[in-house]
Amino acid sequence: MRSRRLGSALRNYRQAVKLDQPHAAEVIASSQARISRIETGHATPRVIEVRLLLDAYGITDQEVRDKLEDLAKRSKNRGWWLEHAAHLRADYLDHIALEDDATYIREWQPVLVPGLLQTPAYAEAVITATPHYIAPERVAQLVKVREGRQAKIEEGGATYATIIWEGAIAHPVVSVDVHREQLSTMLDVGKRQNVTVQILPFSAGTVAGAAAGFSSFSFESEPTVEAVTLENLRGTSVLEGPEDLAAYANAFDQLRSSALAPDASARLVRSALRSIKEDAS
Repeated sequence: MRSRRLGSALRNYRQAVKLDQPHAAEVIASSQARISRIETGHATPRVIEVRLLLDAYGITDQEVRDKLEDLAKRSKNRGWWLEHAAHLRADYLDHIALEDDATYIREWQPVLVPGLLQTPAYAEAVITATPHYIAPERVAQLVKVREGRQAKIEEGGATYATIIWEGAIAHPVVSVDVHREQLSTMLDVGKRQNVTVQILPFSAGTVAGAAAGFSSFSFESEPTVEAVTLENLRGTSVLEGPEDLAAYANAFDQLRSSALAPDASARLVRSALRSIKEDAS
């Protein structure tokens, strides 16, 4: 995934100066095939190659150069999640890699509590609810991976903002005990300085149907959306095109403007929690 992001950036810079692949290959004394593999993420350029290409493309912004050189250095680093690779889909690995690199993560979830907030019991319940059979040992691995993903937020390594539709709070898809624990945990996590939890109320109406669940990622000091992932029946899709990124950035802004403020969202969650406790007593 890091190689793909690096290759995509290099391709965009090359095309911006109207340089073709054969000429780019000459810059690094290599072949057009290697440039093609670099730009599609199938090969990782060495740092010196990145520097030469950026010189040829006229990129003088030191922050941009440092970012791309860092991607080249880290693209072959072994992430913590790879020890679970045998149990995970390749597209899910891509999602985790984006999450692990991100400085800003935004998420819209209309059905479930987002994975980055899920308790182990909630995660196990929703994983086992899939129509496909998952062996118990694999369920345990998937729950462990979900906990590993949450470390990024717990350690303050990224700013995380999530918007959750009220239905996921008011109408539990898991047992009452699991849902109660989940809501309490959500309230606790929402108190962290790097976390913002907002609820989109039922009263927002059709806004909730504006987009299926998605996550967006930024990798710089500014929260400019640079990648989006979508969950679907066949797995996770990664979007990186400028028009797609703009559309999902706008969608999140629209959802956020219609959602309750964080304090009001917390009050709604506490109200749901009290209702559960009263019904159980």
